[in-house]
Amino acid sequence: MEFQDVVRRRRMVRSFDPDRPVPPEVVDRIVDNALRAPSAGFSQGWGFLVLDTAADIALFRDSVRPAEQPENWFAANVEAPLLIVALSNKDAYLERYAQADKGHADRSEGWWPAPYWDIDTGMASLLMLLTAVDAGLGACFFGLPAGRVDSFREAFGVPAHFNPIGAISVGYSDEPPRDLRARRRPKDDVVYRGRWQHTPE
Repeated sequence: MEFQDVVRRRRMVRSFDPDRPVPPEVVDRIVDNALRAPSAGFSQGWGFLVLDTAADIALFRDSVRPAEQPENWFAANVEAPLLIVALSNKDAYLERYAQADKGHADRSEGWWPAPYWDIDTGMASLLMLLTAVDAGLGACFFGLPAGRVDSFREAFGVPAHFNPIGAISVGYSDEPPRDLRARRRPKDDVVYRGRWQHTPE
């Protein structure tokens, strides 16, 4: 598929054909492409938990399901043949930038203008979403309830220094096509050239 077609077709898909698993070679390609994402200082402070059995996906739902209003959380109700949880590792960045060529030996977070460990893991997640589309699949990036992160870690043995920024459900879409063009914000509302200018109200 041409790159522009992949970008144009990418959308969040929340419903999948339950009888069609994702082939193992496609799972590998999705994860391998995530590892090609850029990262500050080539820190590569990320981890990806692949869940591709019904039992593991059921455990994921149970571990992240909040006691109150679980119906409001896609994570607690997700049905997909494949889940990939994307986790960021801040310590990898603080350690990398404490090295001599970076010079931040105090390992302070204060000089970071944004949490690049989360940003880079997000870029890796986008590569997984695009790879899914290129393989003829649908995918959705979604968040975990903040109050259930510890429960998720315990269920899957995830170390405390890895923080789940979200998960990606992947499968063969059984959703009808949707036209979202009317809801897309006009380019002139979000793109500025030369300097930031707002139209007076």
